[in-house]
Amino acid sequence: MTRLTINQAVAQARGSEAQVQRCFDEMDRQPELAARVFTRQLRDQALAQARAYDKLREQGVPLPPYAGIPISIKDLFDMEGEVTRCGSRVLDDRVPAAADAEAVRRLRNAGFIPVGRTSMTEFAYSGLGLNPHFGTPENPWDRASGRIPGGSSSGAAVAVTDGMAVASLGTDTGGSCRIPAALCGIVGFKPTATRVPQTGVTPLSTSLDSVGPLGASVECVAILNDILAGDAVTPLAPVKLEGLRLAVPETLVLDGMDDTVAAAFERALQWLKAADVRIERIALAELGELPAINAKGGFAAAEAWAWHRDLIAARRDVYDPNVVVRIEKGQHQGAADYIDLLRARADLQRRVAAITDQYDALLYPTVPTVAPTLAELEDPARFNDVNLLMLRNPSVANFLDRCALSLPCHAPGSAPVGLMLTGETCADRRLLSIGRAVERLLDEARGA
Repeated sequence: MTRLTINQAVAQARGSEAQVQRCFDEMDRQPELAARVFTRQLRDQALAQARAYDKLREQGVPLPPYAGIPISIKDLFDMEGEVTRCGSRVLDDRVPAAADAEAVRRLRNAGFIPVGRTSMTEFAYSGLGLNPHFGTPENPWDRASGRIPGGSSSGAAVAVTDGMAVASLGTDTGGSCRIPAALCGIVGFKPTATRVPQTGVTPLSTSLDSVGPLGASVECVAILNDILAGDAVTPLAPVKLEGLRLAVPETLVLDGMDDTVAAAFERALQWLKAADVRIERIALAELGELPAINAKGGFAAAEAWAWHRDLIAARRDVYDPNVVVRIEKGQHQGAADYIDLLRARADLQRRVAAITDQYDALLYPTVPTVAPTLAELEDPARFNDVNLLMLRNPSVANFLDRCALSLPCHAPGSAPVGLMLTGETCADRRLLSIGRAVERLLDEARGA
């Protein structure tokens, strides 16, 4: 089906109720899939809000700029009156939230209407998107084979691909917006973490977490990013591709590419070179230090263990086995290990910035392989290996505290492949402007 951008949805003549109903019609058309995409559909609330906007519109009352645009919300954001389950059954008895998370509040104030809470990896702790409690929404590509959607914002990506929402709100701790965007063929953005408040968002790793959007285009995620950051929505500044300097690191992030990703990535590089973009391959050997730095589980394991340890002691048997074993790695880290992590991160950030600040962005595949099948991951060892591979490239930006954007670069109808641009810390709008220019080139070249 045709995916609407936010601005296309705004420009449509149909009213708010029709926009929202269109998403529920898609859910009703694929009810079994929708049950895996959403942990809870917000049908009554969404349609009531849409009708209220339509009535006000008829009366000539000024409305928010995005009044009636349907959006999905990842299941770890607080929403007033709703239980925040984080894709888990462990929190079934949690008290409903007294208020919206700040990110949700900002979206509502801009006129967006939440149509549902999207499924996710339990507690956001995996890049694959599997969930044994609510089911796993299959990747829209080759759905008959049952491929993973990517995670942890799995339902967020599939909601957009299947027209169950115009855009989605997700989080990104090690790639959780960008991995499912790449594997499902849409756009995902990780902002610099401090740009968007995380009040009312259940944490995974307070050092690495960020709140980010998924949508059909760079323009979509840029609009959402402005709103989420509390800025006025303004058009992205035009960027000429000619003369841009994009660096391709040759350490770590190009390892293990399958043939499909390697071909799509090389094709994208050739298209960019033909547009007079200066593509420079650099060693950036510093990235090779990351596996050793994070060998004991890194910030995610340490900080997740601190949050979960009492829950695990009381209800370990309710957790997803693939998630709880990763959280429990954190109990083996001591205070000295954590201090070492803080020092190593600050040191690596400083050394990498000294190399990359002369470039407009870093460029590499979002993930090195296309989406594997669910059947492949039934073996726990295989699950762990694939999970680490999926997280490897996108987690670089989280550790370095950068902004990063994943764009589709595959041929239409083929296996989705993501191209990732990583910018400097707090250079979010500059990166999005570059991303928009690259997106236009890729779309034209690949006939999208």
